[in-house]
Amino acid sequence: MPKVILQPRYYWHNFRYVLDFVRRLYGGLLNEAETDFLDRFDALSTDAQCLYVRVSNRKGVFFRVNKLNYREISDLPVALGELLNAGFVERLQTRHEGMGHEALDIFTKPDLLDLLPLEPDELRALKPLKKEEVVRYALNELDFGEIVTSLTTRETVVKVNFEAEVMMVKFLFFGNRGSDMTEFVMRDMGMMNFEQHDESKMTARFRTRKEVEDKLLISLTNEAFYEQKEAETPPEAIYNWFLNWNETRPELTEIAFPGYQKLVCRVGAFLERQKLPDQALAVYELSDRVPARERRVRLLFRNGLVDEALALIDEIAVTPQNAEERYFAQDFREKILGTAARKRTRKATTRFLSDAESVDIPAAYRHHVEAGVMNYYLEEGYDAAFTENYPWRGLFGLVFWDVIYDANVAAIHHPLQRAPSDFYLPDFYVRREELLKKRLAELTTKDDWRRHVGRTYNAKYGITNVLVDWNDELLGLVNQLIEVLDIEQLRLILLEMARNVREHTRGFPDLLIWNEAGDYSFVEVKSPTDHLGPQQLHWLEYFQTIGVRGKVVRVIWAV
Repeated sequence: MPKVILQPRYYWHNFRYVLDFVRRLYGGLLNEAETDFLDRFDALSTDAQCLYVRVSNRKGVFFRVNKLNYREISDLPVALGELLNAGFVERLQTRHEGMGHEALDIFTKPDLLDLLPLEPDELRALKPLKKEEVVRYALNELDFGEIVTSLTTRETVVKVNFEAEVMMVKFLFFGNRGSDMTEFVMRDMGMMNFEQHDESKMTARFRTRKEVEDKLLISLTNEAFYEQKEAETPPEAIYNWFLNWNETRPELTEIAFPGYQKLVCRVGAFLERQKLPDQALAVYELSDRVPARERRVRLLFRNGLVDEALALIDEIAVTPQNAEERYFAQDFREKILGTAARKRTRKATTRFLSDAESVDIPAAYRHHVEAGVMNYYLEEGYDAAFTENYPWRGLFGLVFWDVIYDANVAAIHHPLQRAPSDFYLPDFYVRREELLKKRLAELTTKDDWRRHVGRTYNAKYGITNVLVDWNDELLGLVNQLIEVLDIEQLRLILLEMARNVREHTRGFPDLLIWNEAGDYSFVEVKSPTDHLGPQQLHWLEYFQTIGVRGKVVRVIWAV
């Protein structure tokens, strides 16, 4: 593959594209400060715009001017002066004391010892210390005004402004805080190829300003939670912080609620790991999503609140959100009632596993158990392939590619999107049910299936699809699925996957074995210490209901 050389101002073109895109789709949602930022940025010279984009894309908000070196900017001092005059950057000042750690962190330890206003005895005491300790000493023991004077008499340090406005523009474009401008670089370098969309059909991710602010609030709160964990804040303090935040947060719009539910579960799980079960229960009670209800049942039972635990189990059993909840409701009810009756109970996954056939495999395969079972079947005259989730996800992606990325469904919001915004929500199936079933009805023979996936594979090869992991083996494996299953089974499995893409694109058996006589089976391999997961059990039982041959094989190590 030939080396890709990016044009000198690639980053500026990409940033300008984002600004224009956001102005076009979200102009009506921007506040006065954000609109003012866009207008003032437009008024800058190209060199000044380039310099601002360069520094605003870098980590941190403080920079040493003498360390900036961008060859494509013809006169960097002039561009910097323009940014200073226009307020896009400002010199380090005493009022930045609250950001003192960030300001000093841009210097090396030797630079700090050279530039800080230190007495000889202080200098001697600080020399053996680490940079972090030098920074802490300076901020705690020295006058920040004197630090600024000492630093700026010998160097120019600037702070980037409009951080909030730039953050909002990028958030509006990407729809999340996890993506950034490097997505463009990966595309331009050929490292990632994205599905091509008619931009006129792209729709806004957010309909109101409140939707934007609510989703951003959840993202920033999630980041604050992780920062507190990284800083080793006492778990009780994190618990109090989260409850106080929750009491004062606004009523959330629908678009922000999935993120809120995930945050609740993350905080609850953290408190459980920190041995604070009562606090964890109080947090889990804020959510009715997976896995909060299961955790609440377990904590209620542990606290002796059996009736409350059983009531919640009944609720889960009526409306299970995934396989884990469905089997949990069955198993834990039996456990509670069995405990009361002093009877031992077995989980559904354990019962299924105990009824499985077993095979003797050489102990040399201890760390490659699936390979050992595959070799066993090869010696028995079968062909065999590692499958698990890979070909199933690929089959789904190839069969429904245009349905997944149909811009008419109003779930494509920018050109670097890996998946539609509703991909992991119930809406994905609800909004596309007719299209999904229409596609499956069009594929009436196995040759239809092979031709369709083959055409899609060749036409889309290398383009990013969250379900399709491009590999030379993919098409062969997908075709083998088509070969061993009948058309109605293929349709039923793909529709089951579509009903819950997040959950039902995992848990498939490890191997596919087949022979020339037409015998085949999907095989879930379990070592003596391995357990069957609920999602794995879901697919094995579903396979049984639609006549697909699947089984669990328990490995016994041969001496």
